[in-house]
Amino acid sequence: MDTVIVQLPEEPSARPGSSGRPERPRLLRLGPGDTADFGRGAPDVPVPVALDDPAVSRRAGQIVAAEDYWRLSNFSRTSTYVVENLEGAGEHVKVAPGRVGAPVPFEFSRVLLPGTDGEAAFKVFAPEHAYVDGAAPGEVASPLIGEPTTSPFALDPTSKYFLVLLALCEPRLRQPSSAAVPGVGEVVERLRGVDGCAELTRSAVNYHIDYLTSVKLRLREQREDGPDETGGSGHQLGGKREELVAFALRFDLVREEHLPLLSHRPRPAVPAQGPA
Repeated sequence: MDTVIVQLPEEPSARPGSSGRPERPRLLRLGPGDTADFGRGAPDVPVPVALDDPAVSRRAGQIVAAEDYWRLSNFSRTSTYVVENLEGAGEHVKVAPGRVGAPVPFEFSRVLLPGTDGEAAFKVFAPEHAYVDGAAPGEVASPLIGEPTTSPFALDPTSKYFLVLLALCEPRLRQPSSAAVPGVGEVVERLRGVDGCAELTRSAVNYHIDYLTSVKLRLREQREDGPDETGGSGHQLGGKREELVAFALRFDLVREEHLPLLSHRPRPAVPAQGPA
């Protein structure tokens, strides 16, 4: 089981070119106990997570996958590294020089190292965050015997990817007979007034859809080596959204009780203007 996924930095040769299609992100998958060094590396000693910046040490640090989180070690003697929570409002963890095994609890993270031109960075995802099936409000939970039950699909209702999934499912939640699944542009507009989503772009929505289908719900495991559908035709993208919505509704991963999460922020009243 992959508990941590590292999105490797984009290679200069892999940046968008004449094909007009975005390159598929390069991913490094780690299971519990697996490790991956990061840094500039050397011709005879490559590292799994290579950062092409002369200010980054050849072996700058290491990440270790745990069960539903990961740990970061900073091998630098002088530089502090920062791990940002990409789903938070500025939430971050600082890892001091020489710190070994600092735990990182975020599901979506970006690791930042001081570089010659801003920061060198890579992303780390911990998609296997587990949520215990608890008692209903006001209900006293019965004593547990053995390990607690966890959901097979660890979805965080406070995350942006969950809001994207909810917006895709909203028409069928409100009217089950509806056959319409919103397009990416419609999702962007639907979430524009929701807290934390004002800057959401079409590219970000596509990214969350890919994350849901391939990582959180594992709908595309059997097609891992197939073409990148993010840059494909509208028919391919529509099929992916249809599959995602059908799966989420079939297993009640989103429900009517979640719809208030899409409530727009109240807009300030505009005072009426009288005659000049």
